[in-house]
Amino acid sequence: MEEKVALISFTDRGAEIARSIQTVLGGDHTDAKREVSFSLSNWAEQAFTKYTALVFVGAAGIAVRAISPWVRSKTADPAVLCVDEAGRFVIPLLSGHLGGANALAEKLAERLGATAVITTATDLRHAFAVDLWAKKQELTVLQPERIKTVSAKVLQGEQIQITCPWPVKGDLPSGVRLADSGDVVVDYRPQPGRALQLAPRVLYLGIGCRRGTDAEHLETVFQRFCGERKLLPEAIRGSASIDLKADEPGLLAFCQSHAWPLTCFDAETLASLEGDYSPSEFVKSTVGVDNVCERSAVLASGGKLIEKKYAFDGVTFALALRTPELEWSW
Repeated sequence: MEEKVALISFTDRGAEIARSIQTVLGGDHTDAKREVSFSLSNWAEQAFTKYTALVFVGAAGIAVRAISPWVRSKTADPAVLCVDEAGRFVIPLLSGHLGGANALAEKLAERLGATAVITTATDLRHAFAVDLWAKKQELTVLQPERIKTVSAKVLQGEQIQITCPWPVKGDLPSGVRLADSGDVVVDYRPQPGRALQLAPRVLYLGIGCRRGTDAEHLETVFQRFCGERKLLPEAIRGSASIDLKADEPGLLAFCQSHAWPLTCFDAETLASLEGDYSPSEFVKSTVGVDNVCERSAVLASGGKLIEKKYAFDGVTFALALRTPELEWSW
């Protein structure tokens, strides 16, 4: 994800530091001293929804009071950092791992000749951090409240067990072993139990629908599809269809609501794909190829079909898998 940084300063000296930070991180700078009728609370509320990182140049207490009403969860909050007006210290205050505040602090400190004040226990001990690993491997954390249970075991010197159906390159971190069940599970299907589940973004959703199908109907059928086939929506990376649907408002709105890029293929390209796909003479007579959802999913993924055509009330879905390339790095 591209970083969108919001900076705020409160004094002339702070504004100078903020401009120095802009040369490193880019972003939008608000000079509160020069704003008329400025509301820090309003600024923080808007910044929390528009930006991936917030940098306060000033006292940490100001930052803490400003952000406290808007803090939601580990998976939703932006990175929040505080830099003192002398430019000596860079302090991550929120979302150190999943939001990337710790990494931003270290990057900024190196470029400014400052000190990054990292307080996260796993970082200080150079221990395996499951949330950092998830972020780097593009695994979505489904139960962020369970991170602390896994991290506690690591910090207590206990071994944690990770279940993953795909190979992971590199040497196993200290205190981690692969097992059939355990503390962490990597899968695109929901798993029972108390393990922390990480959803790999490796699935591509092929979509077929009637002309004029609205986004609400597509969403209703999609939720039904995921429920019946036992699939995690968080594991979907992109969507695909035939080029005849590329301008469908409902389809575009549906994909945009999930932040999925939509890739469209022409009928000739879809038909040229070799393999065993669910044929429909009606679909072929309508769009020129016997199957849209399965073929487009496979083409978009460059992988294999894992869920064949699901049809309900004028909508068809299929899923293809691109094998993830995982590493033991975080």
